Amino acid sequence: MIFKKGELFNGPGGLALGAKMAKITDEKGIEYKVEHLWANDIDEYACKTYIKNICPDRPESVIQKDVRELDIESLSRFGKIDAFTFGFPCNDYSIIGEKKGLDGNYGPLFTYGVKVLRRFQPKWFIAENVSGLRSVNEGKAFNMILNDLKESGYKITPHLYKFEEYGVPQTRHRIIIVGIRDNLNLEFKVPAPTHGEGRLPYVTAKQALTEPPIPDDALNHEKTKHTKKVEEFLSWIPEGKNAWCEEIPKHLRLRVKGAKLSQIYRRLDSKEPSYTVTGSGGGGTHIYHWCDNRALTNRERARIQTFPDDFEFLGSKEKVRQQIGMAVPPLGAKIIIEAILKTFAGIEYESVEAKI
Repeated sequence: MIFKKGELFNGPGGLALGAKMAKITDEKGIEYKVEHLWANDIDEYACKTYIKNICPDRPESVIQKDVRELDIESLSRFGKIDAFTFGFPCNDYSIIGEKKGLDGNYGPLFTYGVKVLRRFQPKWFIAENVSGLRSVNEGKAFNMILNDLKESGYKITPHLYKFEEYGVPQTRHRIIIVGIRDNLNLEFKVPAPTHGEGRLPYVTAKQALTEPPIPDDALNHEKTKHTKKVEEFLSWIPEGKNAWCEEIPKHLRLRVKGAKLSQIYRRLDSKEPSYTVTGSGGGGTHIYHWCDNRALTNRERARIQTFPDDFEFLGSKEKVRQQIGMAVPPLGAKIIIEAILKTFAGIEYESVEAKI
């Protein structure tokens, strides 16, 4: 059984790659899988990356356009979708931002996903956003989103996924909402974590970057050229600590009032998963190697996000960093989508109670 998938806010293709990797075979030998049908994103280079890695033979199926200018009705020309994914922009929901929520420029963009659901009624969908979505506007924004999704004709299962608990070498926490069309009478269950206390050990940052080692000529693997001062500054920071650790000599310490963000010049801890890979932020926010006095390369960040080494990101170095930081880890997406496929195939799997 093949589920044809449409996608809004496709980014570089983290969700799409996870969907591409997900395959299930039932006891009758029937294979369940997902195939790309169409996608849309406003970013030129995200679309180019998506085409290059997800659908190189169908570039016309990726529409680069502001979703607010997209003719949703015209998407029917690609055929009927059975599945739909949308990691709607989190700019106005992020705990780091100003929490404008539904009043911001980006908050209402989730409504375009709702329009797709109401027009095309796919069998299932996935919506993804940051954990801060729960608390914006005292929870009103989140409740409105859930109500809109339910009223579109779906039984929804929202859950806060901690991706390090699923083998992703990164403490990345995201709300994933899975919806299955009401009239199918199927119940999605959250797949049980596989890593952590009482389970497999977490995958560490060091394992991600060294098992196997990244070849020097790997794609998107250009190193940042730091000044001697930055290299000296980093040399005083032990692994796992940041720019405000006591080990740094006074003459090298940052003189920034009121700013002690934990990710500023923060080194990885080689024995733990990485902290969250982000797509924006100035100097000091690029994630720093546990022992080398440098920021990670984009390929190293991609490893932490579970992209394979042959996945090529297109665009400038900063554009590539942005794409990697905004993506859904493909491994995490694969696990969730395989659970959806098992639900449709009637295959039991270990699950946990959904929690937000």
